[in-house]
Amino acid sequence: MKKNTTKLRVRYGETDQMGVVYYGNYAQFLEQGRTEWLRELGFSYKWMEENNVQLPVTHLSIDFKYPARYDDLIYVTTTLRKIPTFKIEFDYEIHNEEGRLLVSAATTLCFINSVTNKLMKAPDYLIEKLSE
Repeated sequence: MKKNTTKLRVRYGETDQMGVVYYGNYAQFLEQGRTEWLRELGFSYKWMEENNVQLPVTHLSIDFKYPARYDDLIYVTTTLRKIPTFKIEFDYEIHNEEGRLLVSAATTLCFINSVTNKLMKAPDYLIEKLSE
C-alpha cells in the first residue's frame, strides 16, 4: 500500500538524562510520519479539519528494539495497511542512519465528523486518491 518516509533529526529536548529518546516522544514521530504521508497524498490535517474531518487515534502499539539518541538522523516509514473505511490503519518502522530498525509500530485512527461529532466513512476524496 501507499508509503512515505520522513527524515527527522532527534532534538535534545526529546531525550532523557541518558541521552536517548524518551519513549513518549515516539508517538510524536509517528504523528509526523502520518502528517507527511497525508501531505504527500495531496491533503493536510489542517485542510481536512477545515472540512469537518477529525482523526483521533484509537489504538497505538510500539515495539522498541534499539534507542535513538540525541542528534541522530532517523527515518520514519509510514505505510497504509489497507484502504480505509470508518478507520484508517498505519504500520511504521523507524530506522537510524545506518539502517538499523529502532522501532516498529502501528496506529488506528477513526474518522469523526467535527460538526456532528459522530463516526463517519473515510472521505470520498481520500478514497479516490488512494484508488489511483
